[in-house]
Amino acid sequence: MSDYTAVSGQTKSTSGFLDELAAALTPGQVAVDEPTLVMYAADKGPVLDHHLPVAVVFAKSVEDVQHVVRSCAKHGVPIVARGAGTGVSGGAHASQGCIVLSLERMNRILQLNADDETAVVEPGVVNADLNVAAAEHGLMYAPDPASYKISTIGGNVATNAGGLRCAKYGVTRDSVLALDVVLADGSLIHAGHQTFKGVAGYDLTALFVGSEGTLGIVVGVTVRLRYLPREVQTVAAFYADFRGAAAGVLAVGKARVQPAIMEMLDAGTLAQLDELYGSDLGERGQALLLIQTDGFGAAAEATLVREVLSAGGAKVMAGANAEAERLIEMRRSSRGDEVDNEYRVGEDVAVPRSRLVDYVAALEAMAVNHAVQLKVVAHAGDGNLHPTFWVDRVDTEVDADAMSRLNKALDDSIDAALEMGGTITGEHGVGQYKLRWLGLEQAEPIRELQHRVKELFDPAGILNPGKAI
Repeated sequence: MSDYTAVSGQTKSTSGFLDELAAALTPGQVAVDEPTLVMYAADKGPVLDHHLPVAVVFAKSVEDVQHVVRSCAKHGVPIVARGAGTGVSGGAHASQGCIVLSLERMNRILQLNADDETAVVEPGVVNADLNVAAAEHGLMYAPDPASYKISTIGGNVATNAGGLRCAKYGVTRDSVLALDVVLADGSLIHAGHQTFKGVAGYDLTALFVGSEGTLGIVVGVTVRLRYLPREVQTVAAFYADFRGAAAGVLAVGKARVQPAIMEMLDAGTLAQLDELYGSDLGERGQALLLIQTDGFGAAAEATLVREVLSAGGAKVMAGANAEAERLIEMRRSSRGDEVDNEYRVGEDVAVPRSRLVDYVAALEAMAVNHAVQLKVVAHAGDGNLHPTFWVDRVDTEVDADAMSRLNKALDDSIDAALEMGGTITGEHGVGQYKLRWLGLEQAEPIRELQHRVKELFDPAGILNPGKAI
């Protein structure tokens, strides 16, 4: 039996549930100490309704997950599955009376088939670790969220994470071939196929990807691997303003070049990076467009990109590929450490690429109208922007007027994106935080269908309640 110390305030029924939960697990797999409960109570997203879980359970196997789910189903205890906790929409926040099921210890790469260009991994495998293993065979796992060094494949699947390379290679769903999933009754299913093609029946694999743990708990992932590029070229172009950089994105598209990465950073982001790294980016321009081409034609594509951007008025770094590649790595940390909390919120909207210039202009106007601060980074290749709005605070407090202005700016940013044919979330998921806006994008008949799907998979409603839909 697991050894754990009961916390004060536990009811007799809670204690009995924990005894049953621990019975089939080993010492150290069930934690109820307050520091652990606090650590696992929330991910990186804003917390709207804070709860401590009843316990945190560290699964080591599929059988562990099945036992936990069956125990929770029997006692009606909600389950919040969690990977590395890097999500920023509250998808892994604890719900009232729940247990948090951590999958981080299920971290084995079970298969890596270089000939088939596939891998089978447990959900706790870190994105970067899979890429290191794949690179030994000249392959890579294409989805690369900014948190790739610490985020897990299971967490990436839960939110359908994107990343920098999604301009060319798509998001997580585009690289997932099959899933092993524990359903709400503890049964195990395998959905999908080992082949790149496969259209038998409904695509349940795609349904689970992005479902944020509300339909089942992913315990195995079969992914498609891509060829590791033999050559990579990176172009850095500075602009007088962010709207100019957005226009540069469209110009590259009109030249019919398909970069692997297209990232935009505004003046506020450049200033943050200068402070963090001691660089001088802000002295070179008020916006930066980073473009990376890959493959055997990388050099030729990069040459054309440089010509197009220069013709559009950009200051293009010449012959400094190493420095430009360093800027890509700096970009991965450009959202900062204090983004998603009560006074500083990073958004995740997407608009058609043709509306990038319009949307950036709208964001800048919102910041002025509501007297809030703004910085923007964007996966410009697919129109996915991450505007961060924030207000100043005194010590740890923010006055009510400042919070009201911040929320109005956030609401306006959502409204503007939707008016331009966009979406409230490009890659971070709905989680808990964005439920307030979901009805603006999805009509009631669509939401009703989703709730019926949820009820089919999870009739008792124990899987990550209050999230995603």
